[in-house]
Amino acid sequence: MDTGDEIVDVDENTMDPQLCATMACDIYKHLRASEVKKRPSTDFMEKVQKDINTNMRAILVDWLVEVAEEYRLVPDTLYLTVNYVDRYLSGNSMDREKLQLLGVACMMIASKYEEICAPQVEEFCYITDNTYFKEEVLEMETTVLYFLKFEMTAPTAKCFLRRFVRVAQAVTEGPAMQLECMTNYLAELTLPQYHMLRYAPSLIAASATFLARYLLFPSRRPWNSTLLHYTLYKASDLLECVSALHILCRNNLSCSLPAIREKYSQHKYKFVAKIYCPPSIPQEYFQDL
Repeated sequence: MDTGDEIVDVDENTMDPQLCATMACDIYKHLRASEVKKRPSTDFMEKVQKDINTNMRAILVDWLVEVAEEYRLVPDTLYLTVNYVDRYLSGNSMDREKLQLLGVACMMIASKYEEICAPQVEEFCYITDNTYFKEEVLEMETTVLYFLKFEMTAPTAKCFLRRFVRVAQAVTEGPAMQLECMTNYLAELTLPQYHMLRYAPSLIAASATFLARYLLFPSRRPWNSTLLHYTLYKASDLLECVSALHILCRNNLSCSLPAIREKYSQHKYKFVAKIYCPPSIPQEYFQDL
């Protein structure tokens, strides 16, 4: 239930070891401190890349979303893949014919990091219609690993979403699964968008949580003291990012890259991509409590 100014304790269950209740706050403070160290450049297209552009990057990410669905990869694998791609592109000029090779190599690395049973290199070759040989994928994998100095742990928006959605569910009356799917959908919409790199992963996660609560419960204030306490973001801090996310949500119906919309139009994701998105958000919702 939405309790307004009363802060709800979401870490009271200390018996479930998966919740890490006694350490959760410290873990997320550490993630907030470390997220700035593993972020890609926000201007690599302008300063580093000569042969690729933002549209090519968007097409690649849209395709990676489809690959992740095809192989039923966990969401963290997709987010890490995009992080690796962008970090590599931040320091290396890339030929357009090798961009897809970079994408599959990064997804293979992320799969080895996150998946219980990662797809084999042959499967990544197959998914590209055998555009690349096994040796090429392995060589690109090595190149990426050396450039990133084997620093594969990176706080992504999905890391923060897991915590923020749990907090939102604790203060929201309504279907918990629908709220989780909507928040994930909104955050995923940012992945193909180069201009969204300007926002920190934790800010994107908080903004997706804010907008999801607004879309599902438009008559209630999306932000409250509990969400402020756990995300460390005031409502006013979210204005710019929520506004950008709202535009993405509004424009997604006419977007030429349909993978995310089609993914979240399925029953298993509660059809959240089909939920109506109002043309505006009341400005008073961004006033601090």
